[in-house]
Amino acid sequence: MKSIESSGKTVKDAINQGAKELGCDPSDLEIEVLEMGSPGLFGMFGRLARVKLTLKEAEDEFEIDIPEMTIDQPAQKAARSRRREEKPKAKSAPAPQEVAQEQPAEKEKPSRKSRSRARKESEPAPVEVETPVAPAEPEAPFVETAYEDLTDDAKRAMEFLSGMIERMGVEAELKACETPEQLRVQLFGENMSILIGRRGETLDALQYLTSLNVNRGREEYLRVSLDTENYRAKREEALRKLAARMANRCRKTGKRVALEPMNPYERRILHSALQADPTVTTHSEGEEPYRRVIITLK
Repeated sequence: MKSIESSGKTVKDAINQGAKELGCDPSDLEIEVLEMGSPGLFGMFGRLARVKLTLKEAEDEFEIDIPEMTIDQPAQKAARSRRREEKPKAKSAPAPQEVAQEQPAEKEKPSRKSRSRARKESEPAPVEVETPVAPAEPEAPFVETAYEDLTDDAKRAMEFLSGMIERMGVEAELKACETPEQLRVQLFGENMSILIGRRGETLDALQYLTSLNVNRGREEYLRVSLDTENYRAKREEALRKLAARMANRCRKTGKRVALEPMNPYERRILHSALQADPTVTTHSEGEEPYRRVIITLK
């Protein structure tokens, strides 16, 4: 058996170095550690690891399969041949293609999506109930009242309104229609959108201030209405369509629907639009100027 001593910084390094010298794998060696070695202090005064390596003896193992040799007698051979001839031949299995032709084709099952689609097509479409919206009350025709025929309160209101519009830098012509219960004023000119404002807020503010001015010191209340470019009728039509849409949403979801805050005039239009609906009802919640219409199921 061949043996050598090998050294290295560690035992592993010593084993690898010795295996390299012997030209073999470390698993083919018998290892005896002679000295573990020490790294020393700060890399100084260290000792190398030493091992003794012995090459293992190779063990040759041979496995030889020797087939069994048998001598058949003539009688045994004849009996075996007779059994082979008498054995019925197995019926050959038909080819896969033939089997496929003989078996009836299995019906392809429809997918889940196609079944659900067919079910939806077979089911009748739900009938959507239209919200009965009450028609707008016809307004009396606007018949201009001559300035000389206006009452003192109406003249004071026209002068007050004309002064506010002039301070806004807008040129407009004012026409009035006065009745004992109402003063209606129509504004004509260019850039009327400035007087309308966002969703009629400016027009509503001018109307409110004019109403305060005309009713100051009066015993009976005179309702003031300002309009330009037929804005009031257009806004009322839009609010009635909005009421129908929100009522449909309330009916479909089963939940109450809260609209955005509106002034009393616009809230009154919404209440009036849905008063004939048999499925929903309306009421107002909140404090001015954040009071809003709520639509709920009956």
